[in-house]
Parts: sequence; C-alpha cells; structure tokens
Amino acid sequence: MKYMIMLYGSQQDYDVMAGRPSEKPAMSPEDVAKMHEYMGEFHQKLAESGELVDAQGLTAPVHARRVRLKGGVPVVTDGPYAETQEVLVGYTVVDVVGVDRAIEIASGLVNPAADGEYVDVRPIVDGIEELSL
Repeated sequence: MKYMIMLYGSQQDYDVMAGRPSEKPAMSPEDVAKMHEYMGEFHQKLAESGELVDAQGLTAPVHARRVRLKGGVPVVTDGPYAETQEVLVGYTVVDVVGVDRAIEIASGLVNPAADGEYVDVRPIVDGIEELSL
C-alpha cells in the first residue's frame, strides 16, 4: 500500500535555514548541510529497500500561489505568508506492507530536537472506489 508522509513547516523555518533574521535561532550552514545529508541518506535507504516511491522538498511558501474561483473566474493570490501558519514543506511517498511500517518510516522524518514537530501519514487511494470509506 502506498502512503504519503507530509512534512510541515513555516516561512520562518525557510528564513532560519537561509540565515535570515528570525525569532528562531538561525541554522548554521553546517546544520543545513547535516540536515540535507541526513535526508539524502534516509531516502537512499528507502530506495535501496524498494519502499521509496518519491520524495521532494517544496520551495518557500512565499513562492506559492493560491487559486480560488470567484463567480466562476479564477482569482490568484500570493501564497500563505503568516509565519505561524503551517505549510507543506515536503513529502515522501512510500510503498510498504502496511500502516505500521509507514509510521516507522515517518518517525525517522520527525526532528527529535524540535519538540512538538510532527508529520502526517495518509494512505494514497488507488482508484475512485477507494474514496468511499
């Protein structure tokens, strides 16, 4: 079964990684490099086990655009800016034997130093018939 593991953050997290002023302490270039190295190794192990389907990080929320329909006409606005608003920052899709394995993998994507940080794990539907619960 395929599961999507969704990672969350904020514009402030992107600012910290870029070394811009923030309420949070800035990550050193070494810290950012270690994080990228960890993620690369983590996903490489999943690829070697045959469980990795896809994994991508997303650009900062300031680059997002929100599209809504108003009176049937698309209205485009800049994406979320609020520093406290959580946004999807990346995802990992795995194909595993069950939810327990997906949760085990997801546990490796939660930063142990960030108290309260979390990821979501959701099954991916394989067809319209799976949408009805």
